[in-house]
Amino acid sequence: MPAPIPVTLLTGFLGSGKTTLLNALLKDPGMDRAAVVINEFGEIGLDHDLIESSTETMVLMASGCLCCTVRGDLAETLNDLRERKEAGEIAFDRVVIETTGIADPAPIVQTLVMDGDLSYDFALDGVLVTADAATGARTLDQNFEAVQQVAMADRLILTKTDLVTAAQLATFEQRLAAINPGAPRHRADHGRIDPALLFGLSPTQESSAQQALAWVAAAPKKASLPPLSGLKQTVPAGQSHGLFATGASGSAARPSHDGRVTSQSIEISEPISPIVFDLWLESLMNSAAADILRLKGVVHVEGMKHPFALHGVQHIFHPPVPLSHWPEGDRTTRIVVIGRDLPPGYLSDSLAFLRSKPPVTEHRI
Repeated sequence: MPAPIPVTLLTGFLGSGKTTLLNALLKDPGMDRAAVVINEFGEIGLDHDLIESSTETMVLMASGCLCCTVRGDLAETLNDLRERKEAGEIAFDRVVIETTGIADPAPIVQTLVMDGDLSYDFALDGVLVTADAATGARTLDQNFEAVQQVAMADRLILTKTDLVTAAQLATFEQRLAAINPGAPRHRADHGRIDPALLFGLSPTQESSAQQALAWVAAAPKKASLPPLSGLKQTVPAGQSHGLFATGASGSAARPSHDGRVTSQSIEISEPISPIVFDLWLESLMNSAAADILRLKGVVHVEGMKHPFALHGVQHIFHPPVPLSHWPEGDRTTRIVVIGRDLPPGYLSDSLAFLRSKPPVTEHRI
C-alpha cells in the first residue's frame, strides 16, 4: 500500500501570526504539491497576488498549492480531496490544516487517527503552534486554550520577535520551554521560515534514533525516587484509583493557566514485560486520559529486538512504530507525559509496577 499522505496541523492563538506564516509558506516553491485546508478563505486572508484561480470551495495558488475550505466536517473535506486526487482532478502529496485561534487540536488528531477510512490515506505529521513574542505572555496569562496549544506542539514558531527586546524574548522562550520542554522553537521573520523545519516530524513513520531520543531528551530530569510507600502527593478528584492511587488528600495549590501544565518523565533501564506495560497504559488512560495532553516515549519490551516509539494525545494513540536503527546496548525505556493538573510524581508512582513481572500461572492436571 502507498504511504499515507502526511498531514500538518497549524494552530496558535488569535493574532499569533498563523495567517502571516501561512501566506509566506504559500509563496515557497516547495509547497507546490500541498493541499491547505482552512476554515474560510475570507478569515484566513490569503494574499490576492498569490491566487491564480478560485471557485466557491477551492483556490489554486500561483505556486501550484491548492487551498480548500472545511465543508461540513474535516473528514468530509479530506474524503473529498482524496476522491478528487484519485480521479486525477488534483494532485498533492501533503496536507496542511489551519485551525481557528481558539481551537483544541485534540479533536482533529482524533479524526485522523480514529477514522478508519481516513487513517489508511492520511497520517498526522506534526502539530505546529505559532506563539506571539509581543503579546504571548499576556495571552498565556489570560487564556488556558493558548497554554494547551503550546503543550501539544511538536514545533513552536515564534512570531513578532522583532517587537521585543532580547531579554523579553529569552524570558518568553523560557516560559514556553517550561510548558513544553520537548518542542523545538524556531523564529519566523515576518512569517518567513524554512519549510524543512516544519515538516517530516511524523512519529508514525520509521524514525532515526536521534529523532526518537529528541522526543524525550528535553524532559525534566527525574529525581531519585523514594520507595513507593514513601511518596506523598495530592491527587485531584477522580484520579485516586488504579496504579496511580496515593493516600494523600486535599487540593494542591497550583498557579493559574500555564502552571497547571507540567511535564513528567520516567526511565527504566531493563525491558518491560509486555503484559505489565499494557496494564500500565490501560490504567493511565482510565485514570487521567482527558488530562494527558501529550505522551511520547521510547519503549523496550521483553522479547522484542528493537524498541518502539509511543505517541499519544489524550486517549488517542498512534500505532507503535519499531525503531530498527536503535543503537546496540541501549535498552532504557523513556516516557514523557505533558499533562494538565497532574499531581507531582504522578508517573513515578507507577514505576514499581512497570518494573514488576506478571505472575506465573500454574497449570495442574
